[in-house]
Amino acid sequence: MQSGFYKGYSIWGHAIPEGDRYAANGTITHESRVIEGSGVLGYFTAEEDAQVAGLAWARAWIDRHNGS
Repeated sequence: MQSGFYKGYSIWGHAIPEGDRYAANGTITHESRVIEGSGVLGYFTAEEDAQVAGLAWARAWIDRHNGS
């Protein structure tokens, strides 16, 4: 899992092992509350690629929902 901060939110990129690949997922939290979760975004052969996809989804979600 990778995490970071973006425009006042905590963002998380997850890599869920599924056989020989990883399912990507993103989560957004604010003040210890879950704001949104992505569900499966796609499958990747590299764990880090899945985590990065989750973080990218979270940033895009925040931009869409905050008028940026």
